[in-house]
Amino acid sequence: MAIILPVLGKHPQFGNNCFIAPNATIVGDVIMGDECSVWFNTVIRGDVHYIKMGNKVNVQDGAIIHCTYQKNPTNIGSNVSIGHNALVHGCTVHNNVLIGMGAIVMDRCEIHSNSIVAAGAVLLEGTIVEEGSIYAGVPAKKVKEISKELIHGEIDRIANNYVKYSSWFSDFNAAK
Repeated sequence: MAIILPVLGKHPQFGNNCFIAPNATIVGDVIMGDECSVWFNTVIRGDVHYIKMGNKVNVQDGAIIHCTYQKNPTNIGSNVSIGHNALVHGCTVHNNVLIGMGAIVMDRCEIHSNSIVAAGAVLLEGTIVEEGSIYAGVPAKKVKEISKELIHGEIDRIANNYVKYSSWFSDFNAAK
């Protein structure tokens, strides 16, 4: 069974039709929209500040979402995919974003809509990802503009696929 715990009287809140894997951990001041999914071995810790997520956010296997005590909450828009083993910490992620596998997003970063953070990229503290761009590397830099085809072909496709994958686990749903 997933670990879902209050911290200092603040309980995680889930929207409609969310899937929480049986070994995920979600604690504290976490608010999740509709059709979100939190996959195996994921940790979402709203213990030192809040974490807010829009609709259709998928947090893939082994990812970690956290914040900075009394300084930097984590705000995540809608239609966002956070790849396997990514770390998202004390930052703002707008709508229609793909954060690749193993990427690191540090405090005070802001990832604008319709953008991709490549697998393995490291966004140093305070990095601003321009709308409609792809950032890659260590430290991450803008490598190109994103096409409308890539927005629909990757960002939308992955977010929609994770809603479908979640439905495969409808008999088991820790968010009920």
